[in-house]
Amino acid sequence: MTEPSPEPGRLLRLDRLLANMGYGSRREIQQLVRAGRILLDGARPAAADQRVAVTPGLSSRMTIDGRPLDPPPGVALMLNKPLGVTCSHKESGPLVYGLLPPRWRGRDPMISTVGRLDKETSGLLLLTDDGELLHRIISPRRQIAKRYRVSLERALGGDEAEVFASGTLMLESDDKPLSPAVLEPIGEREAYLTVTEGRYHQVRRMFAATGNHVTALHRDRIGSLDLPPDLETGRYRVLTAADIGAVIGTADSA
Repeated sequence: MTEPSPEPGRLLRLDRLLANMGYGSRREIQQLVRAGRILLDGARPAAADQRVAVTPGLSSRMTIDGRPLDPPPGVALMLNKPLGVTCSHKESGPLVYGLLPPRWRGRDPMISTVGRLDKETSGLLLLTDDGELLHRIISPRRQIAKRYRVSLERALGGDEAEVFASGTLMLESDDKPLSPAVLEPIGEREAYLTVTEGRYHQVRRMFAATGNHVTALHRDRIGSLDLPPDLETGRYRVLTAADIGAVIGTADSA
């Protein structure tokens, strides 16, 4: 059973914390402590059952075999998702979780994607083990904006921006119209589209409703958080408090 993410500053036994982070069983952690391979603030912990405060700064205070501790529970990541990988724990084929360190697959609570990008969509993807943060971001009532760069099979017709902004567009098999979306053409067959919903294949279906076909789709912004140009495809980095604020700040102040 997955345990809830520890609250920042919560005290946990060292062996339980590191076992939940995928470093091994509690017995193996006890062996690491006895061998002096774990240091906290430059000193050996007194025992494996010593309680430590789970805070973001713990990674800079603890080392295992001379390497900084992985981000402790409560972590949030941004990943530049490549094409051809799937946002799932269960599907076959390459998964986004395979882009993370192998040890992270044993973490409890596990790291999950914040929403999904389909296999043929690239770009900004958030992941976290913080269930509360995940729901704050994906909650429909928050209407956090997501921007996509869209490449199209045919030239824009000229009326798409008005159609998408109307709030009346009905997609096939849906029972209510889409919320207004913002289209910004950047070429005859390219545009930015900003949506506040996350319906199944929404962007592709929106252009299909106008008689066009999406040939490439890339997400580059969530809220006011942009995908950094120096974050290479397939790479990730830990989100800062400022990054998280850029995602949810506008929604939280509304």
